[in-house]
Amino acid sequence: MPMGHTATAQAGSGGLTATEHRLANGLRVVLSEDHLTPVAAVCLWYDVGSRHEVKGRTGLAHLFEHLMFQGSKQVSGNGHFELVQGAGGSLNGTTSFERTNYFETMPAHQLELALWLEADRMGSLLAALDEESMENQRDVVKNERRQRYDNVPYGTAFERLTALSYPEGHPYHHTPIGSMADLDAATLEDARAFFRTNYAPNNAVLSVVGDIDPERTLAWIEKYFGSIPSHDGKQPPRDGTLPDIIGEQLREEVLEEVPARALMAAYRLPHDGDRACDAADLALTVLGGGESSRLHNRLVRRDQSAVAAGFGLLRLAGAPSLGWLDVKTSGGVEVPEIETAVDEELARFAAEGPTAEEMERAQAQLEREWLDRLGTVAGRADELCRFAVLFGDPQLALSAVDRVLDITADEVRAVAAARLRPDNRAVLVYEPVTPDDVAATADAADTADAAETDKHEGTDQ
Repeated sequence: MPMGHTATAQAGSGGLTATEHRLANGLRVVLSEDHLTPVAAVCLWYDVGSRHEVKGRTGLAHLFEHLMFQGSKQVSGNGHFELVQGAGGSLNGTTSFERTNYFETMPAHQLELALWLEADRMGSLLAALDEESMENQRDVVKNERRQRYDNVPYGTAFERLTALSYPEGHPYHHTPIGSMADLDAATLEDARAFFRTNYAPNNAVLSVVGDIDPERTLAWIEKYFGSIPSHDGKQPPRDGTLPDIIGEQLREEVLEEVPARALMAAYRLPHDGDRACDAADLALTVLGGGESSRLHNRLVRRDQSAVAAGFGLLRLAGAPSLGWLDVKTSGGVEVPEIETAVDEELARFAAEGPTAEEMERAQAQLEREWLDRLGTVAGRADELCRFAVLFGDPQLALSAVDRVLDITADEVRAVAAARLRPDNRAVLVYEPVTPDDVAATADAADTADAAETDKHEGTDQ
């Protein structure tokens, strides 16, 4: 049999179900019927992200996300966008540390078109990949870096905190955007080798959710994807294991033209998929998840020392997750005042844990967020792929809400006490400067460089 049925879900959250199948070439397929509206979502996750990159070639995963929209054997130029949008659909792609995904939401009668398009570029992108498309998308990605990282207030905070949180040489030390130098260094052959290794059917999960006929959908998938050969040359990502606690406070001060002083911090937290990660999510929701949170009430409402205070979770499966603290100060308030207040609130929470009311509110908030994702065909398709790629079982997506609701207040307090500590965080302190300050600093650096050059001139080597 070219395609085998491997599992059928029991009723999950809200009675949702999913079935799993596998093609002979290794492509995993997950289907979930939903006839509420006449639309269908196609989601394709490739098990490749920035953690799979090597030093000197960072940014390739994200660059390839762009190259996948530059044409394939049967579809030239921007044809993928034009065909999907012309059929009344929407589409995009994203890259993270742990995966690259592509997705379309289509009128149900246009589902076959989306499947054909995804199969065509999986099977034949190399036929269209040339120096022109490579240079075009290299420039697009470099522009994206300038617009989203380098030329916006606090834009490099994520990159800086990631580099602090994960040591040099760790697979998560660099972010998916990559460096300008590495983007410039990437060659066409680098890109081709990256595609051959990672864009194979046995390195992907395809989910289709919505108003579908499963038997017909499977027939289309076999027709378009079944002849694409598998590839066995992929190496597993480097080990992302780290101690639970950093062991010290890592700190960096950033002098930039920003609107206000800011305190940002990343705390090392349990891996996604662990029960303790769900407990950490609840802890951060109580502490900094919205206007009813402890930090907002303390810093913004009571002390009026901040204009914004949030605490969220970056879930990661292959490395410790990160608890992400972001506080923007108000007026002339200094960062040490903010930091003292934050540490007081964290210490109190570690000692006392959440109240029953806070626990109920946090669980309801996370439950609503999960059900919002599962309630749309596109969101459910993405979650089914996520759990299949990262945890090996798409069915876990349908019971994720139940696992969050099963966490106790004691577990929430325990993870906060163990992890939300000053010796387990990387800290960024932003201090605003004026354009004149920046110019003066640059001039001083140039003068120092010139003096160093003069000092070494004429010296025997």
